[in-house]
Amino acid sequence: MKQFLLMLCLPVFVLAGCQSLEPTPSLSADGVYLVRHAEKTTDKTDPALTAAGAARAEALADVLADKNITRIHSSDTRRTRDTAAPLAKRLGLDVELYDATDLPSMAAKLKISPGRHLVVGHSNTTPQLTELLGGDGGEPIVEATEYDRLYWVSTTEGDPVVSYLTRFGE
Repeated sequence: MKQFLLMLCLPVFVLAGCQSLEPTPSLSADGVYLVRHAEKTTDKTDPALTAAGAARAEALADVLADKNITRIHSSDTRRTRDTAAPLAKRLGLDVELYDATDLPSMAAKLKISPGRHLVVGHSNTTPQLTELLGGDGGEPIVEATEYDRLYWVSTTEGDPVVSYLTRFGE
């Protein structure tokens, strides 16, 4: 009987343990949240967000609204600015543009800037910037379908870098 109950319950314990594996950063820790822009239209020139992308941008704002974000950065494309906009509006912050072709300069700036930042970039820049900050960029982002990665990289001076990857939205 004990073996039967153990076999029955083990999958439940395993699944329960997998619900939230990422650490929750202290709200006083400096650091950077990084995301790729949300789903975009197929327009060739500076595409906008799709309806699903707009919903994902709102989901991002829901996730980060209580994370003490002090600055929001976006590359200068419509899809990245529109991904950052819901959170910026909620928090009353401006979206600051950065040069996505000069990630080493952006990483250096983020490392010395106190507070909590959100950086909205692209499938080919977000993992790279995460790595330049000392975090783990993981596997390449699947360009056609992957819009839900949310990275956290701590940048508190004097503390070791801590990073994790989670997912958000539908």
